[in-house]
Amino acid sequence: MPTAYRDYYEALGVPRDASDDEIRSAYRTFARRNHPDVNKEPGAEDRFREVSEAYEVLRDPERRAQYDRLGANWRAGQDVSGAQGFRPQDFGDEDGGVRFDFGGGGGGGGGGFGGGFGGADFSDFFEGLFGGRGAGTRRPAAGGGFSTRGGDHEAVLELSLEEAAAGGRRRVTLADGRDYEVEIPPGVRDGQRIRLAGEGGAGVNAGPSGDLFLRVRLRPHPRFRREGPDGRDLVTDLPVAPWEAVLGARIPVRTLTGTARVQVPPGSSSGRRLRLRGQGMPGRRGEPSGDLLAVVKIVVPRSVSAEERRLWEQLAETSDFDPRAGE
Repeated sequence: MPTAYRDYYEALGVPRDASDDEIRSAYRTFARRNHPDVNKEPGAEDRFREVSEAYEVLRDPERRAQYDRLGANWRAGQDVSGAQGFRPQDFGDEDGGVRFDFGGGGGGGGGGFGGGFGGADFSDFFEGLFGGRGAGTRRPAAGGGFSTRGGDHEAVLELSLEEAAAGGRRRVTLADGRDYEVEIPPGVRDGQRIRLAGEGGAGVNAGPSGDLFLRVRLRPHPRFRREGPDGRDLVTDLPVAPWEAVLGARIPVRTLTGTARVQVPPGSSSGRRLRLRGQGMPGRRGEPSGDLLAVVKIVVPRSVSAEERRLWEQLAETSDFDPRAGE
């Protein structure tokens, strides 16, 4: 059934001077609301096709410029601003913008959508215009009508730092009961997406299914904090006794995969960072692993014996160190 032409800006609900981001945002909102997988109301699929067509034209600078200049017949390359059925009408907004009404004629003279393209219906026009790209449209092999690729779905995959570092296969069960065996790449980052092809929404009229994306969310760790632009470096506190900080010591520090030893230089104060190279998160695609940064944290005993107190008092009387000197 031929579909009457409607102004693309009006279809998306944006002004004619809308930015690319505004057009993209409007399309996503309309498409999400009217996608056949989500909205089963009569006319939802037609609205989905309408906004998809509008978006495919307006998101391309060259197509948009030609459309702004030529209107409904922009593909034909003919300026119809003086033709019957093409008339500016006041939007009624404050900036005096105009929209264009492409009503009228059904006889092929540049009026309605059905006549302006030689009697082609929506799917004829859409397939010819986009060649099966963009919104994923194509003509089904049988039965006519309109087909489209299913929508992409997204779910959150929570991992511990240890699981993200090690990678490997993991069984994932979604809220809707679907169950998958997922391959997690070692060193996966927070926010990275893992794609499961063909596991998204079902296509319409034999269209292909969309994809399912699992967005990784790394849980907070009780011992390690991620640092750096990609979170490859890890930071951990390193408890150090006062005498270890003063005299220096080689002490153990826990890593994601076990324990390593780090040399605390003599005279280390709280906050000093000691770097253990390659002990952070694994690198991806040949990148080097991150580092582990052990932050010195001097810890004093909560209680001391009489002998220990005597020694601390002797040290206090003997030492001329003033931690506040120069303040």
